[in-house]
Amino acid sequence: MTSPVATVPGRSAAEPSGPSGPVPRLRASRRRHSADRPRRSVLLTVLTSLVLLYSLVPLVWLAVSATKTQEGLSRSAGLWFDGDFALWDNIVETFTYDDGVFTRWLLNTLLYVGLGAGGATFLAVLGGYALAKFDFPGRRAVFAVVIGAVAVPGTALAVPTFLMFSRMGLTNTPWAVIIPSLISPFGLYLMWVFATEAIPAELMEAARIDGAGEVRTFFTVALPLLAPGIVTVLLFTMVATWNNYFLPLVMLKDPDWYPLTLGLNAWNQQAATAGGEAVFNLVVTGSLLTILPLVVAFLLLQKYWQSGLAAGSVKE
Repeated sequence: MTSPVATVPGRSAAEPSGPSGPVPRLRASRRRHSADRPRRSVLLTVLTSLVLLYSLVPLVWLAVSATKTQEGLSRSAGLWFDGDFALWDNIVETFTYDDGVFTRWLLNTLLYVGLGAGGATFLAVLGGYALAKFDFPGRRAVFAVVIGAVAVPGTALAVPTFLMFSRMGLTNTPWAVIIPSLISPFGLYLMWVFATEAIPAELMEAARIDGAGEVRTFFTVALPLLAPGIVTVLLFTMVATWNNYFLPLVMLKDPDWYPLTLGLNAWNQQAATAGGEAVFNLVVTGSLLTILPLVVAFLLLQKYWQSGLAAGSVKE
């Protein structure tokens, strides 16, 4: 008398099985897992390494050169340290040279970034939210204007902006740098796209049914959902304002209102003037101190701006 073959629900009796499960299904599962693994591309790895090298070498050179004295910059290799480690002395001299004008330039830059980049982000959030969630006549025309403004470089508008501000008597004042910085077509477009995907229309309708007005709906419902996009726009406008060089160069003549970009360039050009003092060690140290706030801001806010950049990339 033969003993009955025990079967497992969902498995046929004729299917061979081993200690850890059916052999054919195990092989198929392995094939599926191997197919799901990302393929390794040698070319992509090489290209990524070159881009990484291209990005890091200037930073390494800047950090190493900031530890050298004026004489050490010329007697040592660019990517290696000099015998005299003078980083702290260079930092102290940067903040005390020429009656501490570097501190003045730093405060000016913070003023331009705080009012210019902050105001540009706020206006971009308001405009992007309105364009994404409200239908009004001329909406497509506004879209065309925004796209066209994104394609226009800022340097092309510097001279017309200078002529306009000159007639208003605002040149050589902080407002000549702050007011043009309030306009960010790319930030407006980015917030438009982000608000379209991030704020469900049903959620807004529910808030309105509960009696919330448009202002309350924006600040209590929409604004928290727009946080990743806001941080992304803020970082872009902050970097653009912090590194702005051509607009302050056209608008400002008084060194007391210079941002860091113009101030460090003025120090760099001292060696080319008659009787000027070469302070390349201070220029390098000041450049290192200038980029540190941007690096810290990106590292602290990277989780927000990465999700903000991915907004609208996947359509459900």
